[in-house]
Amino acid sequence: MKIPFSPPYIDDDIKREVMDTLESGWITSGPKVLALEKLVAEQTGLTHVACCNSATSGLMLLLHWYGVTRGDEVIIPAYTYAATALVVMHLGAVPVLVDSGDDFNLDVGKIREKITSRTKVIIPVDIAGWPCAYHALFDLVNAPEVKSKFTPTTENQRRLGRVMVLSDAAHSLGARYANKPIGVWGDFSVFSFHAVKNVTTAEGGAMCINLPAPFDSLEVYKQLKLWSLNGQTKDALAKTNGAGWKYDIIYPGFKMNMPDICAAIGLAQLRKYPNHLLPERKKIFDQYVDFFRAHVWAELPPGDTPHRASSAHLFALRVRGISEGQRDEMIVKITQAGVSVNVHFQPLPLLTVFRTRGYRMEDYPVAYDSYAREISLPIYPGLTAEQVHLVVTSVVDAYNDVASVTVR
Repeated sequence: MKIPFSPPYIDDDIKREVMDTLESGWITSGPKVLALEKLVAEQTGLTHVACCNSATSGLMLLLHWYGVTRGDEVIIPAYTYAATALVVMHLGAVPVLVDSGDDFNLDVGKIREKITSRTKVIIPVDIAGWPCAYHALFDLVNAPEVKSKFTPTTENQRRLGRVMVLSDAAHSLGARYANKPIGVWGDFSVFSFHAVKNVTTAEGGAMCINLPAPFDSLEVYKQLKLWSLNGQTKDALAKTNGAGWKYDIIYPGFKMNMPDICAAIGLAQLRKYPNHLLPERKKIFDQYVDFFRAHVWAELPPGDTPHRASSAHLFALRVRGISEGQRDEMIVKITQAGVSVNVHFQPLPLLTVFRTRGYRMEDYPVAYDSYAREISLPIYPGLTAEQVHLVVTSVVDAYNDVASVTVR
């Protein structure tokens, strides 16, 4: 038996939705994208959500919207996927790294000392689908001594009047914080619809707009859509309306739009996400918890509480008392048993792009400790009880093999 790590969920409803798109003759941005945006907005309790071709694009577009540019600083966790930092670097700004807490997410208590007059944005990341401490984040950016450091240089920065909170919610569609869905916590939140995410469009993302007054969400939505399509005043669908073909380019924008052929996959998945796909993921998560809680060496990932609920995107198991090398040995043994596992993530200072720019892993000890002991287990709808049993027994066998060598 071979167990893949994260296959996409494709059923007959998804195939029908994709075929409907193909047979319609309209495969680029059009009615399916609009329908997906509306459904994401409904499920998150927002009025406007703008889809794009990836969460990476969405993060970069929103930083650009806020005027982040050369010389600015953006605070991000050291423990995240590289895209969180790369979008900052692409705009000429500097990623300022903060160490993790014991729940994988950035440690809000360590942010204050990193804030300077150049800080424009904080990007918290909901690692594995576990929500960040958003109340503490907003208490921080609204603190008088922090707001007094904020130096706006664009109109949007002056209107907001503080450091912006841009939630990297790539993992956390369906998660909740303080009884409200993720999507309504950051000033903006960005979901990922990449192939391995809880809901996929193969490649894609969604920008959730949650700005306070005096911002107008509809106007911001229109601006983001226009900027994501080369600054063009009419998309391809609008240009088909007879004499309305003529368009203008009113902003030097980007090519970041989502096509309908991709939106069709996500639309069919998202319709069954709250009542089927998400509960199935949580069921597998709970099965792992029930099994591994009996093993003192197994450090369980954070799970649901009355205040926070995970999207169960990953089951990020940490193994107590082992080194990074021993973790790697365990992964080899688990893979040999037919189970595909992964590691989330290599902290940024371990990667060449960041290491050669002066970021040092020893400055982020909690992030390194979590990474060095972490193994992500398969978690997705369709895993059978027999497959779950193979996963957990392969992990236990691998640990016992590594531990016995250590003892000898």
